[in-house]
Amino acid sequence: MHARAVAASTTALLGTAALLLPLSPARAADDGARPVIVAHRGASAYAPENTLAAVDKAAALGVDWVENDVQRTKDGELVVLHDDSLQRTTDVEEVFPDRAPWKVRDFTAAEIARLDAGSWFDPAYAGTRVPTLEQFVHRVERNHQKLLLEIKNPQLYPGIERQTLKVLSNEGWLDRRHVKHRLIVQSFSADSVRAVHDLKPAVKTGFLGTPPVADLPAYSAFTDQINPSHGSLSAPYVAAVQAFRGPHGKRMEVFTWTVNDAAAARRVAGFGVDGIITNTPDVVRDAVGG
Repeated sequence: MHARAVAASTTALLGTAALLLPLSPARAADDGARPVIVAHRGASAYAPENTLAAVDKAAALGVDWVENDVQRTKDGELVVLHDDSLQRTTDVEEVFPDRAPWKVRDFTAAEIARLDAGSWFDPAYAGTRVPTLEQFVHRVERNHQKLLLEIKNPQLYPGIERQTLKVLSNEGWLDRRHVKHRLIVQSFSADSVRAVHDLKPAVKTGFLGTPPVADLPAYSAFTDQINPSHGSLSAPYVAAVQAFRGPHGKRMEVFTWTVNDAAAARRVAGFGVDGIITNTPDVVRDAVGG
């Protein structure tokens, strides 16, 4: 996850939202709950990010939650990749040397399926492929895991929210069991989060960022979580978020990212966060006792 500027339209969106009354302040640490551990792009410290191998590594470590990123190809397929370019995590420069800057949206799904998405990480993962969203959720399902799905760069892919929800529905991920216990959809774009909520109100949502406390009542109308970078976090901010009910009538949550060492994990756990997103889920789990 990388920080993104919130779309300009967010200001208007927040300005028109109804003000909701807060709950009494509450923190996860107060009720003894340990934060949920989420494997960022899978267990990405140990296997190539956003691949099925990273999902399997998280499962091998006993981690229930995995996070992934969704982009869209030239021919409309949803694939799991963090960057809007294929350059960093595949061998696209070698396979298609004349097609710089190698943007995901300029390649078909079949072309992307040819790429090696593992060798950059370690030769042991040579031949690992970029998964489609369908392949990714199949693997998460097979492993009995849960999914924190991030819609990346929605401004590049008009309608990606509806398409993502359609894929999830087709794969059985919008039934009551998944929606209630196993799925969260998040984005850096408030408009994208709002679109997901409007299209499928039952789906739990998260906004990636640190909105001003004064704006939290407006966010609470369409998002269940505020998910900031751990470097921007403080105990008062966590308490401020948790003082509001989200659109499903439950206390709003805070999942923070990307925490990869024991000291940082203990620090944010002390703030009362509800979840910690990490490349090293074993390290963080051991640090906080999750």
